[in-house]
Amino acid sequence: MAGLRANFLTGLIVIAPVGLTIWLIWSVVGWIDGFVLPLVPNAWQPDHLIQTYLGLDPSVQINIRGIGVVIFLLFTCLIGWMAKGLIGRSFIRFGESLVERTPVVRSIYSGIKQISETIFAQSERSFETACLIEYPRRGIWAIGFVSTTAKGEIAQKSGGDTAMMSIFLPTTPNPTSGFLLFLPASDVITLDMSVEDAAKLVISAGLVYPNAKAFENGAPPIADLNARG
Repeated sequence: MAGLRANFLTGLIVIAPVGLTIWLIWSVVGWIDGFVLPLVPNAWQPDHLIQTYLGLDPSVQINIRGIGVVIFLLFTCLIGWMAKGLIGRSFIRFGESLVERTPVVRSIYSGIKQISETIFAQSERSFETACLIEYPRRGIWAIGFVSTTAKGEIAQKSGGDTAMMSIFLPTTPNPTSGFLLFLPASDVITLDMSVEDAAKLVISAGLVYPNAKAFENGAPPIADLNARG
């Protein structure tokens, strides 16, 4: 029974990541298809086109998952290409001017726009450094992610002459929620581990440590080896 239990747990460890990854991708693709395909005219629906060109029975149900994702990617690229042109920029400015006149919509739109520009902007890079901070009090350490250097009024009124950093403190086991903290740069200890490894540590509630084998064998972590090489 002990051997059977060990084999089952080993198989579960192998199957669970693969199965959950496939399920998550399949669910996201299905969600995008369910959102995009109803916007496509019936004459251009993928199943209708296949039935027409192959001469299949119209009553045959054909579900090609992923077509909506392709349409969404092409449409997004097209909008991005148009937004870079003079006409596209003019339409965007006109639309934003209308939004700015709407009391509630303008607050929602400006917030979402700032978040999108911060995450997807190609000129700025965020969340590339994991760090240690003392939280919620001295002597207790928590893993955070360096967002940016504090700017504007936050930097002027919080730190004075001291450089301030904005730190995102994720929660366990859901790292998508957390707290935004502003700390002096001297109180932030940057880590050599990658953001991915730090996220694994947070999600696993401390069960998955990066470079754990290397530390157990007395060898330096992989990041140090790369830095020396």
